[in-house]
Amino acid sequence: MSETIPAAAAVAAPDTGALHPSTGRPAGKPAIAVLMAASCMPILGAVLLSPVLPTLQRAFADTPGVDALAPLVLTAPALVIALLAPVAGRIVDAVGRKRLLVGSLVLYAILGTAPVLLDSLPAVLATRVGVGVAEAAIMTCCTTLIADYSAGARRAKLFGLQTIVTTLAATVFFGLGGALGSNDWRTPFWLYLVALPLAGLAAVLLWTPTVPPGTDGALPPLPWRRMLVPLGISLVGGIVFYTPIVELSYVLDDLGVTETAAIGGMAALASLATAAGAASFPRLVARGPRFLLPTAFGLAGIGLVVMGLAPVVPVAVLGAVIASAGTGLMLPSLLTWVVSGLSLAERGRGTGRWTAALFLGEFLCPLLVIAVSGALSGIAAAVAVVGVLSVVVAVVVRQLRLA
Repeated sequence: MSETIPAAAAVAAPDTGALHPSTGRPAGKPAIAVLMAASCMPILGAVLLSPVLPTLQRAFADTPGVDALAPLVLTAPALVIALLAPVAGRIVDAVGRKRLLVGSLVLYAILGTAPVLLDSLPAVLATRVGVGVAEAAIMTCCTTLIADYSAGARRAKLFGLQTIVTTLAATVFFGLGGALGSNDWRTPFWLYLVALPLAGLAAVLLWTPTVPPGTDGALPPLPWRRMLVPLGISLVGGIVFYTPIVELSYVLDDLGVTETAAIGGMAALASLATAAGAASFPRLVARGPRFLLPTAFGLAGIGLVVMGLAPVVPVAVLGAVIASAGTGLMLPSLLTWVVSGLSLAERGRGTGRWTAALFLGEFLCPLLVIAVSGALSGIAAAVAVVGVLSVVVAVVVRQLRLA
């Protein structure tokens, strides 16, 4: 049986989005909960293994090039997402959101747990590349379906909620990774199995609205010229978003904080600020991107400058909190800016390109910081430079003619 629904059932009510084919109602809380939980899967892949990387590296100490290969176990999925999310977006529009999401969750569970049985670092790395393929599809499908199932104020609320949920999940997964990996680096990989029940729930609770083809039977072309600026700003947004996450521990270390628990507590405080920034989005969305984007980039930039130039720990933490509040507002603002002008037939591809831009920025973030820190006086100065870049983007975006 096809997963698509009759065209009449795909008609969106003004504030609800696509309606369920059987009930004629908008997506309920169970369907939205599945999408929020599935959105956390790429976050699990990004942070779960961070605490066990040193242990994993020691376990494969005899592998040639282990110093370069071990970190790729953590970062490879992000690069794969950046490269393949546009492809996933095209598949989403061509074959349907639900089918791709269910299959990707199953693939994610299989490849995610595979390292438990592997004794070769290159083989482990190969499974991580596969996980990135699955994550690219999961992120694109979830975000596209959230946009399909909602509109107006409800969509703004759900995009903000998606950022809150994934941010809090990152904090939880980081702690779980450390706890589970305390005795064996393989143990955290078992958590990838959580994707299997999610796949079952997605198969039961979700549906794909009909995507109308173009006049020649093909998908309509994307409005590339209109999307270039939003995608370019989103790439910079990915760099800015990831900077306080990756670099706070290094800044604190330079200021004399070496205890892991202390650094973790301060990072958790910044993570809560990200959630608070995202929570403010639904209340501010009516003011439009010409207000939201400069505010988000401005806050993030000021916070990063304070964090980078901080002479003492409390000032650095304050800067991280300000920056994180800005990035929490930034993500749903960027996403709404990109997808709000896309039709149902364009939305999957548009969301895939936005996901690619964001994750490419996140992948480039540590490389940029390392390059700038080499030219200046260290990582703290590089963080301040990223902050200045963010403020410049805030000023530039303010001058654009945004809807």
